[in-house]
Amino acid sequence: MKIVHATGIDGARHARGTVVVIDVLRAFTVSAYALAGGARECRLVRTVQEARALAETIPGSVICAEEDALPVDGIAISNSPTQIRETDLRDRILIQRSTAGTQVASEVKSGDIFAASLVVARATVQACLLRNPETLTLLASADHPEDHACATYMAALIHGDHPDLQQLLDPLHQSERYRRAMSGGWPGFPPTDLELALQADRFPFAMPVSREAGYLRLTASRVAG
Repeated sequence: MKIVHATGIDGARHARGTVVVIDVLRAFTVSAYALAGGARECRLVRTVQEARALAETIPGSVICAEEDALPVDGIAISNSPTQIRETDLRDRILIQRSTAGTQVASEVKSGDIFAASLVVARATVQACLLRNPETLTLLASADHPEDHACATYMAALIHGDHPDLQQLLDPLHQSERYRRAMSGGWPGFPPTDLELALQADRFPFAMPVSREAGYLRLTASRVAG
């Protein structure tokens, strides 16, 4: 298996083989907690307008959205796993719009897609190994240290190594962005989001993504072992 590392929109447009789109802080961590909390599926869209329009067609659906990592007026949940865990999503559909993850996933035009974050990293690796693709693209949705750390962690697992995740996350811990989030002063980004997002391998499912008319459909696929 050839492993390719890529980043962002440009990386998505050139991605080949099975593609794992990684967004640790926070879109695909949100997806994982939503599915673990009983959501039927997550639907990924590009814009807030699309999210609202889609929600109008789905009774009981919930929107989770941010723009430039900030809350959106009129939408209660701002891409926060903390808020997702506090929301009853049993048998409901979560509609997601984010600045990085949902945009990048939308730009992948060929091959199978998985959405991933640290909380589903090992399960995603297992799902990819079962498919045994010739090429696996590990696509960081943004040039952020946690997304690159997750990609490196997953590549190491594929090679049978035992990566030191805390060392991989050290650039994040040293960043101003991390300090800002930990301060509690970032609107829509409670410090507890960091704790929830950085727990590797919390959930035993991968999150395959299928292309639908007007959105991407993300579900949970449990991985044995």
